[in-house]
Amino acid sequence: MSKKRKIYYLLHSGKNSKVKFFIKAYIRQCVPGWVTRRLLGSKLKQLQSRDDKEEILRRVDYYCKLTPETSYDHEGFNKTAVSLKDQSVIQPKVYYFDAMDTARYFDQRLRWILKPGDVADLQALPTILKSRPIGDHNQCSVVLNLNKVRHFLFVNDPKPWREKRDMTIFRGDVGNPKDGNVKPNRVAFMNRWYGHPLVDAASIDSIDGHPEWQREKMTIGEHLDYKFVMSLEGNDVASNLKWVMSSNSIAVTPRLTCETWFMEGTLIPNYHYIEVKPDFSDLEERLTYYIQHPEEAETIIQHAHEFVAQFMDPKSERLISLLVLKKYFDVTNAAL
Repeated sequence: MSKKRKIYYLLHSGKNSKVKFFIKAYIRQCVPGWVTRRLLGSKLKQLQSRDDKEEILRRVDYYCKLTPETSYDHEGFNKTAVSLKDQSVIQPKVYYFDAMDTARYFDQRLRWILKPGDVADLQALPTILKSRPIGDHNQCSVVLNLNKVRHFLFVNDPKPWREKRDMTIFRGDVGNPKDGNVKPNRVAFMNRWYGHPLVDAASIDSIDGHPEWQREKMTIGEHLDYKFVMSLEGNDVASNLKWVMSSNSIAVTPRLTCETWFMEGTLIPNYHYIEVKPDFSDLEERLTYYIQHPEEAETIIQHAHEFVAQFMDPKSERLISLLVLKKYFDVTNAAL
């Protein structure tokens, strides 16, 4: 990437500022713990006066599926879990700061297991994490909104869908065999569709054997010149799915396998996003169909916006986070 392009991307990427995130995080650490712990009761009581109480509780139960009857190794949990007051700073730090932003409201003797990073496997012990596999057997994987500076980003897109380019775009890390971090689904997509007239696809990093795949990063605004945006899972979820669904472009992806605070497991194919086959063989057919049926495309965009709207109230998001962690502690720390 040229120096001029790097400066432009830095100023116009459209992403959340990590500098602002860390400034706010360190300021929060200056607030005495007894202050936030005294506020917990009043914050939880807000639930009783909410018109959307049932919806809030539905989301709480979705993120935390633990119940007193959930089967797990209690002795193993007690050996592994650490108290909040003894929780060390984990890497990447954004996970620690996001988790402690909620945990600071609770008794610091309470114990948990906090797992950072991209998690795409099931947990045997009740664990707080950012992501988990979609399915019916993920009860021990308890989701909080972690690393939201990267993953929770929404946009204000003024450009109508019909005025955008009749193409789909993909810019992402495809991975490289020499690094042991190949993303097979993205490699399969690039192998099949690179250079197609309906597809503007490129890797943002070099990959052995395919130097022609590498191109510069594009800003979010530049992505939104296209009618469709590929939202392909990487190590877990596709980080761009949230901002694509908040825009006037349409996310295109095979059936999702992982979920986060965004509740990807509740998304409906061809209602909230356009689903393609895992081998991407029907991509041209699906894109062409919606280009020729703009009313159906705009209906998907409307449904996506309606889904995104539930995450836009900071007070609701705070309350749900507190209730999720309270439910986790009620089950795992019942002896305290």
